[in-house]
Amino acid sequence: MKPVSITFDDNGNLQIAARTIPLPTSVSDAARRFLATQFPTPAEPELSDKAAWKNIAAAVDKMFAPMVTRVLENTAATVERGDLNGAIVYVGTPHVMQHADWAHLSLHGGSWVFLGGDYAKAESAIYAAAFGCTTFSLDYRMPPDHPFPAAVDDAFAAYTELLKRYDPKKIVISGGSAGGNIAAAVTLKIRDNGLPLPGAVGLLTGSLDLTRSGDSIHAHDGIDTVLRPFGKAGALYADGHDQTDPYLSPLFGDFSKGFPPTFLQSGTRDLLLSDTVRMHRKLLQGGNEAELHIWEAMPHGGFGGAISGAPTPEDLEIRAQFLRFLEKYLG
Repeated sequence: MKPVSITFDDNGNLQIAARTIPLPTSVSDAARRFLATQFPTPAEPELSDKAAWKNIAAAVDKMFAPMVTRVLENTAATVERGDLNGAIVYVGTPHVMQHADWAHLSLHGGSWVFLGGDYAKAESAIYAAAFGCTTFSLDYRMPPDHPFPAAVDDAFAAYTELLKRYDPKKIVISGGSAGGNIAAAVTLKIRDNGLPLPGAVGLLTGSLDLTRSGDSIHAHDGIDTVLRPFGKAGALYADGHDQTDPYLSPLFGDFSKGFPPTFLQSGTRDLLLSDTVRMHRKLLQGGNEAELHIWEAMPHGGFGGAISGAPTPEDLEIRAQFLRFLEKYLG
């Protein structure tokens, strides 16, 4: 193997000459195929161009439409549109109910801007079938028309209604990517408003720091084949608010005041790996229960199985480990 040229500039920044990142042999064949494909990433328009953001959102929805259809046709769950205290949800009911006393509030990803509607509907079916419980997938309001704090407010409204129907110790709030951001933020808001905390939280490759101060967002730029740095999408969502606000960047929250047992998942190629590992440390430093799971060679969001009729073994393992965690803490 030819040595890689490494130098440092006057500020101590590491500079590496052009190099090849080998396709790993340490993951499944399905994962290897996913890693060998560049995920299409739309260019971010100017913040003021609402029409362009809406056009991109429509294009992303169209790209995912075949997968959504496949999931809804082949997943062992039924889905109905519902309402929780004014917040729109898709209610997924598994064909085989294993945990009738659980409620899962699921928050979809998509850079705070994309993948509402049918994508959220498909996620409700996936998680309902996987966990054997009723899943309420929140179709939260999104930019450009509804920036922060609309999504957090919708999640809070939905949770207050679930408290009327379920024991809070039997409720789990989870989300991936931007959904992980909202899941952590609304949990902080629930705590700060004196409401009973949910029994568990799941942060799946969560975007937890809008200031982008973590190491991996720079070190993994280009190595993560799914996610590119999201400066404009984050700014569009923040809408001029201080991005260190814990309801915008939960990593800056005070976890010494309590937080539910939390399952954190990422991968060694995830652009947001640092968000996950730093959040894990913050939770532990605050005296909270937290499990950190890092998957080999996994980019942002897994190996394509987050919404797929054919998830990889690694994606299935994420669900299995999360379910084991929920059975431990929800009972």
